Amino acid sequence: MPPIDLCMMKKSLFFVFGCVLSLAACSKHAGGGGKSDSTGTTPPTTTFDINSIGDTYDSVAPFADYLKWGPYNVHDPSIKKFGDYYYCYSTDVGYGITVRPGIQIRRSKDLVQWEFVGWVFSSLPAAGVAYIQQKGGTANNALWAPYVMQVGSTYRLYYALSSNVGRLSVIGLATAANPEGPWTDNGLVVTSANDNTTQTNAIDPTVAVTPSGDYYMYYGSAWDGIYVLKLNGSSGLAATSGDKGTRIANRGFTSGVYNGNIEGPEIIYNPTFNKYYLFIAYDWLQTKYNTRVCRADQPTGPFLDYNGVDADSNIDHVPMIIAPYQFMGHGGWQGTSHCTVFTDDSAHYYYASQARPAVNSYFMDLHVRKLFWTKDGWPVVSPERYAWEDNSLVPQDSLAGSWERIVLNYTVVPGYGTEQVNPDLQASQLVTLAADGTVSGAVQGTWTYNAPWLQIVRAGGTENLFVQKGRDWENKKLTIIFTGLDNTGTAVWGKKR
Repeated sequence: MPPIDLCMMKKSLFFVFGCVLSLAACSKHAGGGGKSDSTGTTPPTTTFDINSIGDTYDSVAPFADYLKWGPYNVHDPSIKKFGDYYYCYSTDVGYGITVRPGIQIRRSKDLVQWEFVGWVFSSLPAAGVAYIQQKGGTANNALWAPYVMQVGSTYRLYYALSSNVGRLSVIGLATAANPEGPWTDNGLVVTSANDNTTQTNAIDPTVAVTPSGDYYMYYGSAWDGIYVLKLNGSSGLAATSGDKGTRIANRGFTSGVYNGNIEGPEIIYNPTFNKYYLFIAYDWLQTKYNTRVCRADQPTGPFLDYNGVDADSNIDHVPMIIAPYQFMGHGGWQGTSHCTVFTDDSAHYYYASQARPAVNSYFMDLHVRKLFWTKDGWPVVSPERYAWEDNSLVPQDSLAGSWERIVLNYTVVPGYGTEQVNPDLQASQLVTLAADGTVSGAVQGTWTYNAPWLQIVRAGGTENLFVQKGRDWENKKLTIIFTGLDNTGTAVWGKKR
């Protein structure tokens, strides 16, 4: 395994992809709930020690132990609830090992305990391999970034197959009558070739279905941003054969240098706000890998950020709702992007992604968090992982005390000219919420509470924060958390000490 900076210092996304395939341990990139009547998940009926879930997992990492992987060796997950189970499909990678290709499948009844149940394919799909060979490339021995959905009684799974040559990639479609298979490959949806044409890399699919029944795929990585492609709802393939779609999101390209990477889109439609939400992974796996969100009134856009700026303009967009972070007494987490967003039976939302412990960022753990919505319709995620916690309102007299507070606020380098070399963990600082309504420590100001919303007024801004009971994973105990945005769209996290 090479020094970690070999993956950090390369601009080429496919250098990072090469690390995945040749070394397995380096991959291409990288909350709430409780009672079943309020979240759709149920705490385990058998004895389970949640403290047994560790940050690293050397003892179960080998391929021979795949039945013990549970939440480990998970990368680029796609999660949906089908029947009694949440199913998770993920990229072909593993810590320190060479894994078989095929897309890994896991399932869980409670989003905490995960059971490994198999693979989608037993080998690489033939149509994708043939296309890559026809274009002069060699298909990598791994499938990436699946997306799963149910259409009627059929389960559809989109996957990416690529080559280390330029942007030579395909997105294919498999179908099954059961979420555990057997699966049938149904061919290619969209392709990209290393021919210098203007098109993004054909990987990282996600799909939205409109209330009227139209289907759209969103995909892309680096080079030329994120694209939207109309699908045939009946077949799941492109509505027009050969269509590549239209670009809807970009970051900026100055003097031959991208301002970091843009990839891994996830799309959802929220009927409460009647909007489509596009979650996008920014930057590099081993550096500031984070998630931004833009929203639109129509599935084809324009997608606008918090400030009303089109996602297809050459700037970095806000809000950034998760990024590499570090609470006190812990090494921190990075690589927390390329997300999946999904609901339970009660329409509560969750955000899940891989996460990599900063003490050794080649490990890849599945993190599932509650996702909440601000009053004006922006998603924010819990600073802590989901752990069956009680959803009842937190009383005001429980808020006074010492808190750790994290502000997710990277500084953009003008001109995009500085290469990223580290994750720049966003570290917590201490603040105190006094019973008299004052705030002191790293922030000075005042606070008021109208459950579940905590408002902090400080010099230069106002923070509106959603409060819920949670689990302090770093210290293995129950706590109270908050998450929200300030008036500029900057995300703020906290947990009570």
